[in-house]
Amino acid sequence: MKSLGIDVPDETMWAGLPEPESQPWHNSAFDAEGELVQPFMDRLTQILEETDALGMVVILGCFYFGQDERLKDEDAVKAAVTNACDWLLEHNHRNVVVEINNECNVQRYEHEILQPHRVHELIELAKAIEKDGRRLLVGTSYGGRRVPDDSVCGVSDFLLMHGNGVTDPDRIADMVDQARALPSYRPMPVLFIEDDHFEFDQPSNNFVSALSRYASWGYFDPGEGAGGGAASGDYTEGYQNVPINWGINTPRKQAFFDLLQKVTGA
Repeated sequence: MKSLGIDVPDETMWAGLPEPESQPWHNSAFDAEGELVQPFMDRLTQILEETDALGMVVILGCFYFGQDERLKDEDAVKAAVTNACDWLLEHNHRNVVVEINNECNVQRYEHEILQPHRVHELIELAKAIEKDGRRLLVGTSYGGRRVPDDSVCGVSDFLLMHGNGVTDPDRIADMVDQARALPSYRPMPVLFIEDDHFEFDQPSNNFVSALSRYASWGYFDPGEGAGGGAASGDYTEGYQNVPINWGINTPRKQAFFDLLQKVTGA
Protein backbone atom coordinates (compact mmCIF):
# COMPACT_ATOMS: atom_id res chain seq x y z
CA MET A 1 0.00 0.00 0.00
CA LYS A 2 2.92 2.37 0.71
CA SER A 3 4.10 2.00 -2.88
CA LEU A 4 0.68 3.16 -4.06
CA GLY A 5 0.71 6.33 -1.99
CA ILE A 6 -0.70 5.44 1.46
CA ASP A 7 1.40 7.01 4.21
CA VAL A 8 -0.75 6.64 7.34
CA PRO A 9 -2.66 3.52 8.48
CA ASP A 10 -4.97 3.58 11.51
CA GLU A 11 -4.49 1.06 14.33
CA THR A 12 -6.45 0.78 17.58
CA MET A 13 -5.37 -0.62 20.94
CA TRP A 14 -8.96 -1.63 21.54
CA ALA A 15 -10.92 -3.61 18.98
CA GLY A 16 -14.01 -1.93 17.62
CA LEU A 17 -17.68 -2.73 17.45
CA PRO A 18 -18.44 -4.76 14.28
CA GLU A 19 -21.90 -5.73 15.51
CA PRO A 20 -24.78 -3.38 16.42
CA GLU A 21 -24.65 -4.35 20.10
CA SER A 22 -21.71 -4.53 22.50
CA GLN A 23 -19.59 -7.49 21.55
CA PRO A 24 -19.16 -10.32 24.05
CA TRP A 25 -15.47 -10.84 23.39
CA HIS A 26 -12.64 -8.78 24.88
CA ASN A 27 -9.84 -7.82 22.49
CA SER A 28 -7.89 -5.06 24.17
CA ALA A 29 -4.44 -3.84 25.08
CA PHE A 30 -5.79 -2.82 28.52
CA ASP A 31 -7.12 -4.75 31.47
CA ALA A 32 -9.81 -3.43 33.81
CA GLU A 33 -7.26 -1.38 35.77
CA GLY A 34 -5.78 0.21 32.66
CA GLU A 35 -2.63 -1.91 32.75
CA LEU A 36 -1.13 -3.06 29.45
CA VAL A 37 -1.73 -6.60 28.17
CA GLN A 38 1.62 -7.93 26.99
CA PRO A 39 0.56 -10.18 24.07
CA PHE A 40 -1.30 -7.26 22.52
CA MET A 41 1.71 -4.98 22.99
CA ASP A 42 3.94 -7.60 21.35
CA ARG A 43 1.64 -7.52 18.33
CA LEU A 44 1.62 -3.72 18.33
CA THR A 45 5.42 -3.72 18.38
CA GLN A 46 5.47 -5.74 15.17
CA ILE A 47 3.04 -3.32 13.52
CA LEU A 48 4.96 -0.21 14.54
CA GLU A 49 8.32 -1.65 13.55
CA GLU A 50 7.10 -2.81 10.15
CA THR A 51 5.35 0.46 9.35
CA ASP A 52 8.44 2.36 10.45
CA ALA A 53 10.56 0.29 8.07
CA LEU A 54 8.14 1.23 5.29
CA GLY A 55 8.31 4.93 6.16
CA MET A 56 4.71 5.05 7.38
CA VAL A 57 3.15 6.84 10.37
CA VAL A 58 0.50 5.09 12.49
CA ILE A 59 -2.51 6.86 14.00
CA LEU A 60 -2.84 4.80 17.18
CA GLY A 61 -6.25 4.89 18.85
CA CYS A 62 -6.67 3.99 22.52
CA PHE A 63 -10.42 3.50 23.06
CA TYR A 64 -13.56 2.52 21.16
CA PHE A 65 -17.19 2.84 22.23
CA GLY A 66 -19.03 -0.35 23.11
CA GLN A 67 -15.92 -1.51 24.95
CA ASP A 68 -14.97 1.28 27.36
CA GLU A 69 -17.16 -0.17 30.11
CA ARG A 70 -14.51 -2.86 30.52
CA LEU A 71 -12.34 -0.23 32.26
CA LYS A 72 -13.62 -0.18 35.83
CA ASP A 73 -13.56 3.58 36.48
CA GLU A 74 -12.17 6.95 35.41
CA ASP A 75 -8.86 6.31 37.15
CA ALA A 76 -8.45 3.20 35.00
CA VAL A 77 -9.08 5.26 31.86
CA LYS A 78 -6.39 7.73 32.90
CA ALA A 79 -4.03 4.89 33.78
CA ALA A 80 -4.54 3.35 30.35
CA VAL A 81 -3.64 6.62 28.62
CA THR A 82 -0.60 7.09 30.83
CA ASN A 83 0.61 3.52 30.39
CA ALA A 84 0.16 3.61 26.61
CA CYS A 85 2.07 6.88 26.24
CA ASP A 86 4.82 5.77 28.62
CA TRP A 87 5.23 2.56 26.62
CA LEU A 88 5.46 4.35 23.28
CA LEU A 89 8.06 6.79 24.59
CA GLU A 90 10.09 4.19 26.48
CA HIS A 91 10.28 2.02 23.36
CA ASN A 92 11.22 5.07 21.30
CA HIS A 93 8.49 4.61 18.71
CA ARG A 94 8.62 7.79 16.64
CA ASN A 95 6.33 6.89 13.75
CA VAL A 96 3.13 7.17 15.77
CA VAL A 97 0.59 9.79 16.82
CA VAL A 98 -2.14 9.14 19.39
CA GLU A 99 -5.92 9.26 18.94
CA ILE A 100 -7.49 9.14 22.41
CA ASN A 101 -10.77 7.61 21.26
CA ASN A 102 -12.67 6.87 18.11
CA GLU A 103 -15.75 9.05 17.51
CA CYS A 104 -15.83 10.65 20.95
CA ASN A 105 -19.25 12.16 20.25
CA VAL A 106 -21.01 8.81 19.77
CA GLN A 107 -23.39 8.49 22.70
CA ARG A 108 -22.23 5.05 23.75
CA TYR A 109 -19.18 5.98 25.80
CA GLU A 110 -19.94 5.21 29.42
CA HIS A 111 -17.00 7.01 31.03
CA GLU A 112 -17.70 10.73 31.05
CA ILE A 113 -14.05 11.62 30.49
CA LEU A 114 -14.25 9.95 27.06
CA GLN A 115 -17.17 12.17 26.01
CA PRO A 116 -16.79 15.41 24.01
CA HIS A 117 -17.10 17.84 26.92
CA ARG A 118 -14.23 16.22 28.84
CA VAL A 119 -12.03 14.31 26.41
CA HIS A 120 -9.71 17.32 26.17
CA GLU A 121 -8.55 16.37 29.68
CA LEU A 122 -7.13 13.10 28.35
CA ILE A 123 -5.46 14.88 25.45
CA GLU A 124 -3.74 17.19 27.93
CA LEU A 125 -2.79 14.21 30.11
CA ALA A 126 -1.15 12.45 27.16
CA LYS A 127 0.66 15.58 26.01
CA ALA A 128 2.12 16.12 29.49
CA ILE A 129 3.92 12.75 29.44
CA GLU A 130 7.53 13.17 28.33
CA LYS A 131 10.75 11.20 28.08
CA ASP A 132 14.07 12.95 27.47
CA GLY A 133 12.19 16.09 26.51
CA ARG A 134 10.04 14.38 23.88
CA ARG A 135 6.27 13.99 23.96
CA LEU A 136 3.71 12.45 21.64
CA LEU A 137 1.37 14.27 19.27
CA VAL A 138 -2.21 13.76 20.41
CA GLY A 139 -5.81 14.34 19.32
CA THR A 140 -9.17 12.56 19.17
CA SER A 141 -11.75 11.89 16.47
CA TYR A 142 -15.39 12.77 15.90
CA GLY A 143 -18.07 10.81 14.08
CA GLY A 144 -19.37 11.65 10.63
CA ARG A 145 -20.72 15.15 9.94
CA ARG A 146 -19.32 16.48 13.25
CA VAL A 147 -16.73 19.26 13.49
CA PRO A 148 -14.46 19.16 16.58
CA ASP A 149 -15.39 21.19 19.64
CA ASP A 150 -13.27 24.24 20.33
CA SER A 151 -12.17 22.78 23.68
CA VAL A 152 -10.63 19.85 21.80
CA CYS A 153 -9.20 21.99 19.03
CA GLY A 154 -7.47 24.17 21.59
CA VAL A 155 -5.38 21.32 23.02
CA SER A 156 -4.99 19.03 19.98
CA ASP A 157 -1.94 18.69 17.77
CA PHE A 158 -4.14 17.74 14.81
CA LEU A 159 -7.87 17.51 14.06
CA LEU A 160 -9.51 14.19 13.20
CA MET A 161 -12.94 13.94 11.59
CA HIS A 162 -15.00 11.24 9.86
CA GLY A 163 -16.80 11.56 6.56
CA ASN A 164 -19.26 8.76 7.26
CA GLY A 165 -22.80 9.95 6.68
CA VAL A 166 -21.69 12.82 4.44
CA THR A 167 -23.28 12.21 1.05
CA ASP A 168 -22.60 15.67 -0.40
CA PRO A 169 -18.89 16.21 -1.16
CA ASP A 170 -19.31 19.96 -0.65
CA ARG A 171 -20.08 19.24 3.02
CA ILE A 172 -16.61 17.71 3.41
CA ALA A 173 -15.04 20.98 2.30
CA ASP A 174 -17.40 22.90 4.59
CA MET A 175 -16.34 20.79 7.59
CA VAL A 176 -12.70 21.67 6.99
CA ASP A 177 -13.57 25.36 6.66
CA GLN A 178 -15.61 25.25 9.88
CA ALA A 179 -12.83 23.48 11.78
CA ARG A 180 -10.30 26.08 10.69
CA ALA A 181 -12.70 28.83 11.74
CA LEU A 182 -12.81 27.64 15.37
CA PRO A 183 -11.56 30.34 17.77
CA SER A 184 -8.69 28.19 19.07
CA TYR A 185 -7.58 26.90 15.67
CA ARG A 186 -3.99 27.48 14.63
CA PRO A 187 -2.16 25.84 11.72
CA MET A 188 -2.31 22.07 12.19
CA PRO A 189 -3.08 18.96 10.10
CA VAL A 190 -6.75 18.23 9.42
CA LEU A 191 -7.56 14.62 8.56
CA PHE A 192 -10.64 12.64 7.63
CA ILE A 193 -9.49 9.30 8.96
CA GLU A 194 -12.62 7.40 7.99
CA ASP A 195 -15.13 7.79 5.15
CA ASP A 196 -17.34 5.12 3.60
CA HIS A 197 -18.35 7.16 0.55
CA PHE A 198 -16.68 6.34 -2.72
CA GLU A 199 -17.69 7.27 -6.33
CA PHE A 200 -14.02 7.53 -7.21
CA ASP A 201 -14.85 7.59 -10.92
CA GLN A 202 -16.84 10.82 -10.54
CA PRO A 203 -15.29 14.30 -10.81
CA SER A 204 -16.72 15.20 -7.38
CA ASN A 205 -16.40 12.86 -4.41
CA ASN A 206 -15.49 13.11 -0.73
CA PHE A 207 -11.84 12.21 -1.35
CA VAL A 208 -11.34 14.96 -3.92
CA SER A 209 -13.32 17.44 -1.83
CA ALA A 210 -11.06 16.91 1.20
CA LEU A 211 -7.97 17.37 -0.93
CA SER A 212 -9.40 20.62 -2.31
CA ARG A 213 -9.02 22.00 1.23
CA TYR A 214 -5.57 20.43 1.76
CA ALA A 215 -7.00 17.94 4.24
CA SER A 216 -6.05 14.27 4.31
CA TRP A 217 -8.70 11.65 3.56
CA GLY A 218 -8.93 8.08 4.88
CA TYR A 219 -10.43 5.24 2.87
CA PHE A 220 -12.82 3.21 5.06
CA ASP A 221 -14.23 0.19 3.25
CA PRO A 222 -16.52 -2.02 5.37
CA GLY A 223 -17.81 -3.93 2.37
CA GLU A 224 -21.57 -4.36 2.52
CA GLY A 225 -21.57 -2.34 5.74
CA ALA A 226 -20.95 0.95 3.90
CA GLY A 227 -23.50 3.52 5.01
CA GLY A 228 -23.71 2.19 8.56
CA GLY A 229 -25.24 -1.27 8.16
CA ALA A 230 -23.97 -4.40 9.88
CA ALA A 231 -21.81 -6.71 7.79
CA SER A 232 -19.60 -9.73 8.28
CA GLY A 233 -16.29 -10.35 6.57
CA ASP A 234 -16.31 -12.71 3.61
CA TYR A 235 -12.63 -12.55 2.59
CA THR A 236 -13.65 -10.56 -0.48
CA GLU A 237 -15.37 -7.26 0.25
CA GLY A 238 -13.85 -4.42 2.25
CA TYR A 239 -10.92 -3.93 4.59
CA GLN A 240 -12.90 -3.76 7.85
CA ASN A 241 -14.37 -7.07 8.98
CA VAL A 242 -12.39 -10.27 9.45
CA PRO A 243 -11.52 -12.37 7.59
CA ILE A 244 -10.02 -9.62 5.42
CA ASN A 245 -8.53 -9.91 1.96
CA TRP A 246 -5.86 -7.20 1.94
CA GLY A 247 -5.42 -7.39 -1.80
CA ILE A 248 -6.86 -4.97 -4.36
CA ASN A 249 -9.46 -7.52 -5.34
CA THR A 250 -12.75 -5.64 -5.86
CA PRO A 251 -13.82 -2.88 -8.27
CA ARG A 252 -14.27 -0.47 -5.33
CA LYS A 253 -10.76 -1.07 -4.02
CA GLN A 254 -9.31 -0.78 -7.50
CA ALA A 255 -11.13 2.51 -8.13
CA PHE A 256 -9.73 3.99 -4.92
CA PHE A 257 -6.17 3.01 -5.67
CA ASP A 258 -6.46 4.19 -9.27
CA LEU A 259 -7.48 7.65 -8.04
CA LEU A 260 -4.87 7.60 -5.28
CA GLN A 261 -2.13 6.93 -7.80
CA LYS A 262 -3.33 9.82 -9.93
CA VAL A 263 -3.17 12.10 -6.90
CA THR A 264 0.21 10.97 -5.58
CA GLY A 265 1.94 10.03 -8.81
CA ALA A 266 3.07 6.81 -7.13
